[in-house]
Amino acid sequence: MLTTPQAQDKPRNARLEARVSSDQKDFFQRAASLTGRTLSELVVDSTQEAATKIVQEQEIIRLSREEQVAFVSALLAPAEAGARLRKAVRSYRRKAGL
Repeated sequence: MLTTPQAQDKPRNARLEARVSSDQKDFFQRAASLTGRTLSELVVDSTQEAATKIVQEQEIIRLSREEQVAFVSALLAPAEAGARLRKAVRSYRRKAGL
């Protein structure tokens, strides 16, 4: 499950700066005013939302129905271990003293 950092209960002691054009700042300020938030609140909230979406897209694996069936089938009936894998297991066990 994805956990995102929340600032409500933690002190805000880190600083984030960005250079934008005057037009962008005015536009962002207008959006903030329309939503009843400060410019900082708008920027932080919007950035948090965008970052959460990006991380979710990168960390969550989405499979088609066919891919789901293939994945579960492979888990339930794994292929026989090959010679190289068996050799690697023996080597690991020997080195680990197992």
